[in-house]
Amino acid sequence: MKQEPLLQLLGKHQPVDSHEQQMLERIVAFVREYENFYSRDLLVGHLTGSAWIVDETFSHALLLHHGKLNKWLQPGGHIEDDADMLSAALREAREETGVNVHPHSKVIFDVDIHEIPARPNEPAHFHYDVRFLLIADRIAPLIVTSESKDLAWVALEEIETLTQEESVLRMVRKTKCL
Repeated sequence: MKQEPLLQLLGKHQPVDSHEQQMLERIVAFVREYENFYSRDLLVGHLTGSAWIVDETFSHALLLHHGKLNKWLQPGGHIEDDADMLSAALREAREETGVNVHPHSKVIFDVDIHEIPARPNEPAHFHYDVRFLLIADRIAPLIVTSESKDLAWVALEEIETLTQEESVLRMVRKTKCL
């Protein structure tokens, strides 16, 4: 994955508030500083691609109960041999949910930086997360993988009963404005 196309994509993103603006600036600085910004071998952190999956009516989002983090979150994960960030988000969405998804648009929907706790085989590090808005059919069968404990379509109004993660709640607010 090359820096310049990603920096152009990041440059077009319009953060919703000053907190997201600060995260965007940190992600841009990170990409500029590290040529291997996508590599899991980069111990300080790496870019990840996430999918904010909603149904056609924009009334429900597909969340997964993350196996390692024990939180309800959007699907997403590490960059592999993906051509770009959107490809990574699409792949992660399909792998982690089993549903067929398509992008609402090719622009970034949200950005976030969050710390991943240390594990026996890796130190604590940051995920510099680039998120895309994807659409899926709510009646499609879901496939729970080894990475999650559960999957669920959740009405936007009910998401905060499952999680208080500000980045998830920010995406809920953004979705309600569409």
